Amino acid sequence: MAKKKKAKKDNPKVHEELEGFKMEINSFGEISSSFPVDKINEFLNKKVEDKKLKDRDDIDDLKKDKDE
Repeated sequence: MAKKKKAKKDNPKVHEELEGFKMEINSFGEISSSFPVDKINEFLNKKVEDKKLKDRDDIDDLKKDKDE
């Protein structure tokens, strides 16, 4: 008989600004998160470059306007 391996439940490595972030999907397929969506979007806007907008000439101006 084969041995069953126990799954480890280690916390994944996350950015220090997202410490304590957890996402779960329930049996109905609904996503629940420990952080509000607005906070996640704000983090992604700061840290991730949008591939669709990278070739625009005015993207730097738009980023400066958001920071102010």
